[in-house]
Amino acid sequence: MISITVTALVFGVIFLAELPDKTALAGLVLGTRYRASYVFAGVAAAFLLHVVLAVAAGSVLNLLPQQIVHALTGVLFLGGAAVLLLKKGEEEEEVKKPADQSFWKVAGTGFMLILVAEFGDLTQIMTANLAARYDDPVSVGLGAVLGLWAVAGLGIVGGKALMKRVPLRLITQIAALLMLALGVWSLWEAVRG
Repeated sequence: MISITVTALVFGVIFLAELPDKTALAGLVLGTRYRASYVFAGVAAAFLLHVVLAVAAGSVLNLLPQQIVHALTGVLFLGGAAVLLLKKGEEEEEVKKPADQSFWKVAGTGFMLILVAEFGDLTQIMTANLAARYDDPVSVGLGAVLGLWAVAGLGIVGGKALMKRVPLRLITQIAALLMLALGVWSLWEAVRG
């Protein structure tokens, strides 16, 4: 059974954490050069693979005693908040344009770009933490995938317009505050345990 609360919480945390990430900018660049639906198909497939791997890793963490899991996830969330707050602005990376703009070439380019860029990324680590924290892999996976897909869609279709209206620094600070709150809550549960 899917928990709407867990799914919504994970969606919000992952969405806010991914917005200031370089992959949102890469999606924006790909979306301006290629057919948006082709780019999204490749990017969405790569994010799905990353979430499956992260949820599996988080589920393995659940084999540990709950007090250790809460302490570990608390520390990792606090670390994630620190990374977001200390992160410098990232520059757009140059994406090479394939000569062939067929579905498989464009989707493959988007897939490979995200597969490589997101491996071990903050949102993948956060997804594993959330999977360990909530012991609800389906709800966490669904929330994470939808959050990542929403950012990818925004980046591909309208990233420039969003960034003109909402300062990237504000989005980063909100994501960091959410992670800070989750970290403190997890540590409190570990101590209370």
